[in-house]
Amino acid sequence: MQNKHLEHPEDCILTGDLSVLDWFSANSTLSVKIDGAPAIVWGRNPANGKFFVGTKSVFNKVKIKINHSHEEIDANHEGKVATILHACFDSLPRTNHIYQGDFIGFGGDDTYRPNTITYKFPEVIEQSVIVAPHTEYDCEDDLRNAVAYPISKQFVDTLDVKWVQPEASICPHRDDIEDISKFARQMSTLCEFVSNRQAVELKKIINSYIREGKEVCEHEIAENYDVDVNLLRLWKLVYSIKMDLFFFIDTDDSISCKIGDDESDHEGYVMSNEYGTMKIVDRYQFSRANFNMAKNW
Repeated sequence: MQNKHLEHPEDCILTGDLSVLDWFSANSTLSVKIDGAPAIVWGRNPANGKFFVGTKSVFNKVKIKINHSHEEIDANHEGKVATILHACFDSLPRTNHIYQGDFIGFGGDDTYRPNTITYKFPEVIEQSVIVAPHTEYDCEDDLRNAVAYPISKQFVDTLDVKWVQPEASICPHRDDIEDISKFARQMSTLCEFVSNRQAVELKKIINSYIREGKEVCEHEIAENYDVDVNLLRLWKLVYSIKMDLFFFIDTDDSISCKIGDDESDHEGYVMSNEYGTMKIVDRYQFSRANFNMAKNW
């Protein structure tokens, strides 16, 4: 999988990618999606063999920001991001691999809000930094050619790093999901799909409804933006299939979550199988809050 933004499964259907309907019920691995920020990438740079830290800008095609020293961090970054990278450069264990994780915070407290969700741990964190690892990269020559995979290993806490990796599993028997996915496939024969470029604009329109807390109205969107109403009905059906997946998922961890003053679940999950890797997120709970809440970092 190339290094790219994880999609919502319902958004994939807009261009006619029906593989998502197989993705729902295929044998899968699952990980908890942690709402940290910024994203931290670290490991051994295959171009020179040196240890580095950075943000996702290490993968930039043009303005690449890879930091092999504190001096390079100061040259490439400033403010809070630079402070975080300095701490990560000193704290993260040296490795021959390349990993990505979300930064949660510095040690010394039991409550953190790195982004939208507030996390409360059962005890004060003593380590220097708290990181939620989620992705590993294969790369033989240049980070711009890196290929991403979900992390399968469980990291062990060190004196300097608290790793956050809640365990999650999904029931392998999802016959109801498979049945409704078959119906969605039949429904797709009635749809006029859009191009990749049109899908980008359509996703912006859908996100505007979610941001405002309004139900996605297929008739209104179809009329105002010249989109097939059956495609929007299919989008809503696939969204409902995704939401049904939550009933098949179990999470085992001791971290409590809040959005504002309200108790919440984790941001969501990342599910991977032979049909791809996508995110399972309640867009009306988390995504809407994420759109509208001021960020700390």
